[in-house]
Amino acid sequence: MTSSAPAPSAPASAGATGSPKRPDGPDATDSTPLVVILAGGLSHERDVSLRSGRRVAEELRSTGLEVVLHDVDADLLAFLRDTRPDVVWPLLHGTSGEDGSVRDVLDMLGLPYVGTGPRASRAVWNKPISKAALLDAGLSTPDYVTLPQSLFRDLGAQPVLDTVVRRLGLPLVVKPTEGGSALGVTVVTRTEDLPRAMVECFAYGETALIEQAVIGTELAVSVIDGPGGPEALPAVEIVADGGYDYAARYVAGETEFFAPARLTPDQAALVSDVAVRAHEALHLRHLSRTDLILDASGTAQILEVSVAPGMTELSVLPQAIAASGRDLAALYRKIVDTTLAPAS
Repeated sequence: MTSSAPAPSAPASAGATGSPKRPDGPDATDSTPLVVILAGGLSHERDVSLRSGRRVAEELRSTGLEVVLHDVDADLLAFLRDTRPDVVWPLLHGTSGEDGSVRDVLDMLGLPYVGTGPRASRAVWNKPISKAALLDAGLSTPDYVTLPQSLFRDLGAQPVLDTVVRRLGLPLVVKPTEGGSALGVTVVTRTEDLPRAMVECFAYGETALIEQAVIGTELAVSVIDGPGGPEALPAVEIVADGGYDYAARYVAGETEFFAPARLTPDQAALVSDVAVRAHEALHLRHLSRTDLILDASGTAQILEVSVAPGMTELSVLPQAIAASGRDLAALYRKIVDTTLAPAS
């Protein structure tokens, strides 16, 4: 598993990339929607965000939209106030991108944006809070405990860890309560490996979520809001030797994907229903991705839900769109058009 964050790369250029003004020329009209994609930021997942932003920008431009990429920096607020884009698409991962803070700012500016609002984003960003909401909705998620680093200092690390193993058994998954891209996540199969897993986890946050490891088929199910409500795209099956860690997610050749997943019709219907129910239970908007494992008993165990799914060339949401037979650019444009449409 990855134990340290990749070094963040600098943006292609400071601030915005692309023209912040409406296009000129015989084919341009004042009605051409301007979309500002926010990508980059200063989280551990900066590089993934930049790759997602560039990919989505290319697809949206191919549909005739004017698209500007902008980093999250000191120039952003002035840029948004001066430009007043028609839609903002936050393609930010990690802190600020998924914790609701940037979405709070967009709300204060009165700008329409793609994705879930700040309150629901904040709840999903905190894994224990989202797991509690999923359980309240009758959905399944692995049994877990949440422990802050301070508790280990107060009570002693080994007695706490011994209690965890007695309570949850082995194998376990240790992960930060906040974060994505599997950073700081370790699968623990031996008791003696648990202390190191905790150290790696605390490198990414002050609180750890320790949950029972579930064995089964690993799946990601993306959900898109449609005219009739949220609908699930075909599940993508993930097969990664050594676990679906950061490298497995973003380095070509590290992971084998099956899109659609190798499921029976009943299994496919089950995981689709679970993802839609999670989307609704967590009050998500426009798009989401639910990561789950279908265990040997046929139960779909939700691992976590993302309000800002990756859009890189290796991300599962674009693969799911392709598996559905839809055009990637057209669906991204549809998401923008949905955001532009006045609420009924």
